[in-house]
Amino acid sequence: MHAGMLWFDNDPKTTLTAKVSKAADYYRQKYGRTPDLCLVNPRMLPEKKPPEGKIAIRPYQPILPGHLWIGIDDSRFKGKAKN
Repeated sequence: MHAGMLWFDNDPKTTLTAKVSKAADYYRQKYGRTPDLCLVNPRMLPEKKPPEGKIAIRPYQPILPGHLWIGIDDSRFKGKAKN
């Protein structure tokens, strides 16, 4: 993901899934597209595997704790020629 929206939510009582859902709803309203990737600091991930859903949640060390970088996964377009 080269471009996305940075979302901040450091409420310790809110689950990561709820934070991602709230950020995704805002992203949809603002940009008119549905995000499919959310990058978070590895310390934000629960001990068990991240929940699977329509939005992939991946660890990314440069993201500060409490922040979510949410957007469209563009890795599937790598290597494809533009017309």
